Order: sequence, then structure tokens, then C-alpha cells
Amino acid sequence: MIVNTFTFDVLLACLFPIALFAASLRISGSWTNFLDFFRLKFRKPSYEPFSLNRAYQSYSNYQRLATSEIASRRTTYNTLGRGHRRLGNTLGYPEKLDRLKLVTDMNVIITERIAELAAAEFNLGKPGVGSEDIGRVRESLKHFIRDWSIDGATERERIFQPILNVLGVVDESERSGKRVLVPGSGLGRLAWEISRLGYNTTANELSFFMNLAFRFLLSPETTTTTNEHTLRPYAHWFSHQRSNESLFRAIHFPDAIPRLSPTFHHVEADFLTLKPPSDIPPKFVWSKSDPALLEVGYDYIVTLFFIDTSLNVLATMEHIYNLLRPGGTWINLGPLLWTSGGYAKIELSLNEVIRAAEEIGFVVHDGDVTAGDLFARRTVECEYTGDTDAMMRWIYKAEFWVATKPK
Repeated sequence: MIVNTFTFDVLLACLFPIALFAASLRISGSWTNFLDFFRLKFRKPSYEPFSLNRAYQSYSNYQRLATSEIASRRTTYNTLGRGHRRLGNTLGYPEKLDRLKLVTDMNVIITERIAELAAAEFNLGKPGVGSEDIGRVRESLKHFIRDWSIDGATERERIFQPILNVLGVVDESERSGKRVLVPGSGLGRLAWEISRLGYNTTANELSFFMNLAFRFLLSPETTTTTNEHTLRPYAHWFSHQRSNESLFRAIHFPDAIPRLSPTFHHVEADFLTLKPPSDIPPKFVWSKSDPALLEVGYDYIVTLFFIDTSLNVLATMEHIYNLLRPGGTWINLGPLLWTSGGYAKIELSLNEVIRAAEEIGFVVHDGDVTAGDLFARRTVECEYTGDTDAMMRWIYKAEFWVATKPK
């Protein structure tokens, strides 16, 4: 009894200072800050959705995440009743899951090399866990096919050509002096094609899921010849598949080798932070009436499947206007799938977008498509990273327009 009393007294003596400390924190108003300290100390790091660290983690941990998904499929399959599982075995479903694991490991060859290159170029350490996004990795892998494979050529032709036709009107001898910005450039194929026309072209992309994948193509350390890489981009998606051969088919890329050059640039930044380009020396001082200031800006800004990704499309259109020089041209092609969902501050109809553009100051070209006017507004039916062999097609009725900033 004496021992138990002694133990209780010791425990009380230990707890009393802690209770006193907690009470003092509550009285002083510092209790919340104290709890926040411990939450910050022990919680997993949280990164912005498109940040370098989150993309690096996701590519690095792709194999673990994908393998976990396959294990879940196996677990679910094993919950079937004995008769149905016997039928599934007759169909070869367990072997199908084995094959999924095999081709997933083949895809990991690409994701690991992307992560290794990122670690080397950005001096990144061992990747953590907890902030991965396997969906965005898969989206980027499908862009290798859409942008840089023969299989994606038909889809590219459909959405690239209206834009390239407008830029092709300019005399070849004048193109090198004109600057083109392509925000939301993804894996950069459209911007690269524009640079091949002779324009001084800048690709701009916010997402490091895209940027790390594009660096994999740009670097001579990882990509040196056409079609040297192979992906099975649709293997994880069992829906709408005609056969397992189609599901697990291999696609080779790239069909061309992109490299940065004096006329092809890549800027990894939020579009809304970009400044107008200028040939004026940095230390040059001008007044607002100086003619040199009036010519600052891009000659063309090309937006492809871009403006509907905006949290505030009005800010995006205003920034397009501000980045153009007087007389500059905005070329747009895309849908209005407000992918920001409830986070978007405003979600407009097509008519409202066009009216907003005109209120901002743009002159939208009308024209007549039937008369062969390349600048005329039109609807372009197209896909986006579509699987050509699938039983389902998602068709966008994207809108194409050309708008000018008045001189």
C-alpha cells in the first residue's frame, strides 16, 4: 500500500508541471500556436499540386503506387464466389493481372529515368512519400504518345493545323523577327512545330509533371534517337477495351528529337507571372510616350486547350492582352471544360468568353470559313490524348478564333 501511494505521488509530481505549463499556454493564448508547432513538426510535407517536389515524388514512387493498385485488383478479384472465380480463371484473369504487373514494370523504366534526370538537374535528394499523384504521372505519359509519337499524329493534325495555317500566312523572311508565346505548352510539340516555321518561340508550362517529362525528351542524356523509348500508356485502364492485345500494346516515341535553341525556349513558370519580352537594354529609361515602349510584347500568343484551366479566365485573357504588342494576335483553340471545378472563380459560356475578350480590348475576327478564310471562327471536333483503339471516344467541339490587340 505504501509503494502504491509513493508511485501515485511520483506520477502526480511529474504531471503537475505539465498541467501547469498547458494552463499557462491557454491563459496566454499560445495554446493554438503550440499545437500548430507539433502538427507542422510531424505531418507529412504537403506540396502545391503541380510543384517540382510533388512531381518528383510521384515519378519516383510510381512503381510502388501502381503495384499497390494491382494488389487491390487482385484482392477484389479474390472476393468473387468460387464459381465466378473459376470462370475468371478460365478466362485467364489472373494472368491478365500478371501481365499488367509486367507492363507496369516496363513503364517504370521511363518514370524512373525521368525522376533520375530531375534529381540530377535540380539537385534533389531522396524522394519522400505522401504527396504523390499517380493520375498526373499517367496523364504526362499519355502526352508522350499524343505529342511525340506516330500514333498521335492524326490527333495533332486536327488541332495543330488551324493554328499553323494562320502563322503560315506570314512571309518566311519575316518570321525570325516575330516572337510567339505558347502558354500551357505541355510536352511542347506545338511550340516546337511553330519554331520550325521560323518563329522565335517560347513554350511556357506551369506543371512540373509536364516539365520533367519534357526535360526527358530535351536532354541528350536521356533521349538521343527517334522511337528509342516505349510505353504501354493504356494498360491501367481496363474499361472500353476490345482486347488485351490492344490494352497492353506498346507505343514507341519520340517520332522527332526536340532540342532547345536560339529560336526555341522553354519557361517553367506560372503564365500570370510572365513579363512582355523586349529588345530594349535593361538600363534604358523611357517615358510612357516613348515609341520603343509601344513595341514591347509578343507578336503572337497561341493557346491550345489552355484558357479553361484558369482559376480566373478573365485574368488570363487580360494577361494575354498585356503580353501582346499593339497589333499582336491571339490564336486560340480549345473547349471550355472548367477543370478547376469549384475552385474556379468564374466559369463562362463561349458567348461570355468572346464578349469578355472584346470588353478587354480584343477585336475578334469573324470571317467566313466557307470562303476559305483561315482566320474565321469555327468549331473543331477533336479528341485529347484519345486511345484510337478504344470502344469509347470523347469528342470535344473546341472553338477556334483569332483576335487582335489594336495598334
